Amino acid sequence: MHVFVLEDHEELRREVLLPALRAHGFRVQGAATAAEFYRLMLAQRFDIVVLDIGLPDEDGLAVAKHLRSVSDIGIVILTGHEGRHHHLRALQSGADFYLVKPVDLDLLAATVQNLARRLPARQVRDAAPIPMQPLRWRLEAGGWRLVSPRGKVVALTAMEQCIAATLAAAHGQPVSRDALICALSQNACDFFDPHRLEMTIHRLRRKALSIANEILPLVTVRGSGYMLACDSDSSMTLSS
Repeated sequence: MHVFVLEDHEELRREVLLPALRAHGFRVQGAATAAEFYRLMLAQRFDIVVLDIGLPDEDGLAVAKHLRSVSDIGIVILTGHEGRHHHLRALQSGADFYLVKPVDLDLLAATVQNLARRLPARQVRDAAPIPMQPLRWRLEAGGWRLVSPRGKVVALTAMEQCIAATLAAAHGQPVSRDALICALSQNACDFFDPHRLEMTIHRLRRKALSIANEILPLVTVRGSGYMLACDSDSSMTLSS
């Protein structure tokens, strides 16, 4: 099982949590910010995340809610906040377990082990390497279809094509919300409501997950915009 520790306290993460989980047989990685976690998620699959609430760039509960909306990843909230209200909010955001700092390391390991046993068999199978399969999503047919790493095809609408093509052209770098709205305004004549961008991106993520059974690596980078990690063919153009 591949466990990620998202904790901004450097010493706690590097000197305590990571070694403790590694000693119990888990493959572990860690980071201090949600942005770094999202970037790593573009290229790797994580089975469980141990998540601090008080992150410097994004609220941990918002991270949990986003993860739960697009995946079945195991989520363990690790926080200094006690009380029923905080516990309830964490569970409502999609967390599987809620542990209060300072946490007993054996309890943490037992919680992660218990969660690992409960994860769907599908997720464990997907984590195994499959020979001769591409590792990244691809944008093909001039930007009109996304192909998952396991070959599932997701046909795109004109607005989805414009968004995907604009993000793919940035080669894994964030594209601002304003730049995407501008691209949509130029290429989709009926685009007039800025809120449609967030709605379209949310629907595209859910559509890709429903069809391909894999998470589309389209993430929100707080303060920067959106980012998509995928390959694209040379014939890709913006819709018109």
